[in-house]
Amino acid sequence: MLTLARLLPPCPPTRPRLRRFADDLGLTVIVSTWAGVLLTLANGRPEEMYQQIVYSLAICLVAFVILNGARVLVWDDPARRRRWALPMLALVVVTAPVAHYSGIVLGGVLLGTGWPSLADYPTVPRLSMIVYTLLAICAVGLLILSRERVERIKAERAEARTRADAIERQALQAQLRLLQAQIEPHMLFNTLANLQGLIAIDPQRASGMLDQLIRYLRATLAATRLDSTTLGAEFDAIEAYLGLMGVRMGERLRPRLVLPDALRAARLPPLLLQPLVENAIVHGLEPSVAGGELLVTATARDGMLEIVVADTGQGLPGEDDEDARDDRDDEDDRGRRGGGGGGGGGVGLATTRERLHAVYGARARLDLGPNVPHGTLVRLALPLERP
Repeated sequence: MLTLARLLPPCPPTRPRLRRFADDLGLTVIVSTWAGVLLTLANGRPEEMYQQIVYSLAICLVAFVILNGARVLVWDDPARRRRWALPMLALVVVTAPVAHYSGIVLGGVLLGTGWPSLADYPTVPRLSMIVYTLLAICAVGLLILSRERVERIKAERAEARTRADAIERQALQAQLRLLQAQIEPHMLFNTLANLQGLIAIDPQRASGMLDQLIRYLRATLAATRLDSTTLGAEFDAIEAYLGLMGVRMGERLRPRLVLPDALRAARLPPLLLQPLVENAIVHGLEPSVAGGELLVTATARDGMLEIVVADTGQGLPGEDDEDARDDRDDEDDRGRRGGGGGGGGGVGLATTRERLHAVYGARARLDLGPNVPHGTLVRLALPLERP
């Protein structure tokens, strides 16, 4: 009883009732047709196959109407299901002889062969056919219940997957905002510290830096509150940041930004490029006496957005040594090089990689290597998303 009850869905069927009825009826027709064919083959009378199929269809259809009607009245109501398990099981047993006799009558009407009276009906061969009918009814019932159980499990899994996706999106947004918050204070603190020093020794340059800081804040503060921004806005923020660095470094900093108009509307996470540019300046160009060039380019290729940040600064240690480059990448992931590119405590390039992985997974990558003839090159590739 409990096993039968557990086979049934504990909630209203996910399919519309009319579609469920049609699906179950189709399955009943298929099983009853096969039952007629098997019975004919067992009797060794292939000439009677048509009649046997008609009788089998008639019997199974009568059983289907009885049991499906009871099922609609009882089993679709979760409150009644458990206490009606035994009565439904008894109904299945009773339905076998009722459906068999009614099916013989219906088949006789369709074939024009007549049918036995109730007094002449109970015979040993017909009792065996009643058992055969009961087995066929049970087989159809189990197939229907098993199919609905599979559908219920699929629906539950889909619902659980939807809930998991929603939770994952919320966690992702929280993670991105946390990583973003790690980047912003570092740049501001560095700029304010430089501004404080310039006020005392060079008020004019301090005023110029303050103007560039205001421009930078206008370009970035609105974007930090959004989940995504445009590549054009990101380049505008970089240009404002380079204006700040230009006040501090003067002619030692020679930047060049290349952004095709067709890519200005491309979407990407906000402040994704600033740590790369800041890294190039703080670790590549600023320590060099002669400074150098900074090139930031964006191109589209095979559905991917490729951004390159290249400097001609002092470069990375051990650039010509493959093992040294591998060690350097490992150190970068721990934040050694990234510390200057987005805040202390091991962010920067490592933070950018984390953000890329959080948003795009394996579809995005960030590669760090030497520039030619000297300096450092960072290549960022992510899916090209247009509005």
